Amino acid sequence: MFFGNGGPFGGGGGMFGEEREAKEVDNEGLYKVLGVDKKASSSQIKKAFFKLAKKHHPDKGGDTKTFQAMSQAKDILLDENKRKVYDRHGIEGINKGMGAGGGGGGMDIFEQMFNMQGGRGGGRS
Repeated sequence: MFFGNGGPFGGGGGMFGEEREAKEVDNEGLYKVLGVDKKASSSQIKKAFFKLAKKHHPDKGGDTKTFQAMSQAKDILLDENKRKVYDRHGIEGINKGMGAGGGGGGMDIFEQMFNMQGGRGGGRS
């Protein structure tokens, strides 16, 4: 058959081979950094971050690397699109930019390539 054995694009599974490698993905580490559950709401994530920030901020004698890890965790988990990517692909998915432009109507890839900021209400923050 045409689609037997991984389809016309090779691989062992889904279309375009996305199921080629079944590796274990760490998608809990950022939640552990902040001490929150995977089902935590945005307000719970913010509250946990600010509680830890008081204790671990470098200006308060805390470790810079710990604070940076906390800040990264907060930034990723509070961004709805990044959180979805993280929950599915782990930090590797974030680092590779998986899911970039999610829901952007197909124009986000061009905005990224050409650093465009207009079109939908001006620049992004």
